[in-house]
Amino acid sequence: MRTSKFTKSLAATLLASSTLGWVAAANAETFTLRVGAGHPNGPAVYVADLANYFVPELKRRVEAETDHKIEVVEGYGGAIAGVAETLEAVQNGILDVGAYCFCFEPAKLFLHNFPYYAPFGPQDSVQEMEAVRAVYDKTPWLTEVFEKEYKQKLLGLHGWDNYHLGTTEPWDTVEDLKGVKVGGAGPNLPWLEFAGAVPVQSTLPDGYLSLQTGVYSGWLMFPSAYLGFKFYEPSPHYTQIGFGAMGVNGLTMNLKSFEKMPPEVQKILVEVGRGYEKQAGISLNGRQKAGLEGLKKVGAKLKVLPEEARAGWAKSLAAFPNKQAKEADGRGMPGTEVMKNYLAAVDASGYKWPTTYKID
Repeated sequence: MRTSKFTKSLAATLLASSTLGWVAAANAETFTLRVGAGHPNGPAVYVADLANYFVPELKRRVEAETDHKIEVVEGYGGAIAGVAETLEAVQNGILDVGAYCFCFEPAKLFLHNFPYYAPFGPQDSVQEMEAVRAVYDKTPWLTEVFEKEYKQKLLGLHGWDNYHLGTTEPWDTVEDLKGVKVGGAGPNLPWLEFAGAVPVQSTLPDGYLSLQTGVYSGWLMFPSAYLGFKFYEPSPHYTQIGFGAMGVNGLTMNLKSFEKMPPEVQKILVEVGRGYEKQAGISLNGRQKAGLEGLKKVGAKLKVLPEEARAGWAKSLAAFPNKQAKEADGRGMPGTEVMKNYLAAVDASGYKWPTTYKID
């Protein structure tokens, strides 16, 4: 039986189509990523956004937009790396993707803590995150140092909601805090100097027991975590001071892990990382509100520091931003540039500082 030209052509077309399909299937891969953070998912907002937004959105988009799939091994609450170990865990490849507060890297990421160096800044987390992003965009060093020094790619920023002060005992004036031991992350401890309080460096996982046993009698803490970690039980007095929201957290990826990904997956990683960053301010504002409402419901004693006392506290720290800028300069970091850019970005947002900060 003769085979027509049409039949031969059709057969060739079908063969080509099946071959292309086989090639596409052969190139499809499933990538497994280890993702983690030192704080637990839930009370720590940046971890909640990692688990509830970044991970599922990354998996969804890769599967929907490419031939590949992403599987994720999640390790939060220090299951893979603690709060002060995450940067190194990403650098060494123990984690492919890690989220952490720069406050636990006071030497390596000294300058990335710049919002802490200008307290009493934006009270709104969306406003704060936009100002911080503007500084990163204007100062490429802040992003580049992750790749050059720590072999990881910065995917997105996050932060903490507005800081206030919880104490085991009530207090009426700032003078009442003199000699009181107060815990904090580290870069924010100088805020206590004006009040004469005794700063003690600590971490969220240690806070409850330390307050309960008297290691310290107060915590510089935002409502979301003060409620989530139940600090109100040993330390029920919560004073709204408004030290400000702080954009000092980051989401990074091991550079080798990133470079192994196909270009289309790399693109999605970058975009979802920025989506995580955009989600930050919204999530933090929501948790600030819910935290304050929750603290009232559980019986915590809430009050607001009078504006005059707050302004006096801020004025006492007027030289702090310049001091930290010069310290960063001395460490070979662009401290003066970053602090000037941050103050300018906050001014541009319309926020009014309670005191004037100047950088020489």
